[in-house]
Amino acid sequence: MNELASRLFGHFNLDFWAFVGFAGQALFTARFFVQWLASERKKESVMPVAFWYFSILGGSISLIYAIAIGSLPFSLGQATGLIIYARNLQLIRRKAAGLEQITAD
Repeated sequence: MNELASRLFGHFNLDFWAFVGFAGQALFTARFFVQWLASERKKESVMPVAFWYFSILGGSISLIYAIAIGSLPFSLGQATGLIIYARNLQLIRRKAAGLEQITAD
């Protein structure tokens, strides 16, 4: 059994950066649970604002990790995602500001 474990997991380097990577992945995965729970509560598919904040947090930490391990494809993928997540939050804020102006009149 020890030999099998060594073959399966022996090539992984569990250092500081691995834990940073795990943290980023955990936050990034948490966004799906947030979305699922919000949808279950409403009994319809919804995308809560928290989904985008978890996306930015998890994506940022994952980008830091990708840069630290020197993975250009991973880095570019995370950086592109961060632009999209930030844009979605900008659109949400713009819509909320517009609705507040309408209701204030």
